[in-house]
Amino acid sequence: MKDKKVVIFSAPSGAGKTTLVRYLLQRFPQLEFSVSATSRTPRGQEVHGYDYHFLSDAEFDERVENNEFVEWEEVYPGLRYGTLKSEVERIWAKGNVIAFDIDVCGGVNLKKMYGAQALSVFVCPPSLEVLRRRLETRGTDAPEAIERRLHKAEEELAFAPQFDVVIVNDHLDTAKAEAERVIGEWLMC
Repeated sequence: MKDKKVVIFSAPSGAGKTTLVRYLLQRFPQLEFSVSATSRTPRGQEVHGYDYHFLSDAEFDERVENNEFVEWEEVYPGLRYGTLKSEVERIWAKGNVIAFDIDVCGGVNLKKMYGAQALSVFVCPPSLEVLRRRLETRGTDAPEAIERRLHKAEEELAFAPQFDVVIVNDHLDTAKAEAERVIGEWLMC
């Protein structure tokens, strides 16, 4: 297990972590995306098995009961997200480094679990107002969902010091360059 590495990207919703992870997956062929499971329904053009493993509440419950998750959280009331053990095993079996795009609590938990095997990166928006504009522009959430995400973002920002690296995503190209530098250096260790 000592050569098996994970990269954990966490952020408040809309801060840009998914964009950065997708960019890094193109830059580093040894990185492979861990598809999370969720009990929520797909948004926009999301695809089952690619963006998430979309599970019904009953399916999620069954997998929890069968101890099939590395970790899982109820991120919003009634909405659960988790990392399936089968995803971790699948990626490591290929000799790849796991790239997690995960909620903040899940990121903290994974860092505690994997310790030195993990590099945890917190992507921070430049401000809550910028985050609001990004969520509104994304056009995937109703106004009440955006308010819920902003309220949660305020709480999540307090977790930033628990991560190995904090990247402020003020300008996307700058954030991409910083993420590429940090991940590149860490993968060489």
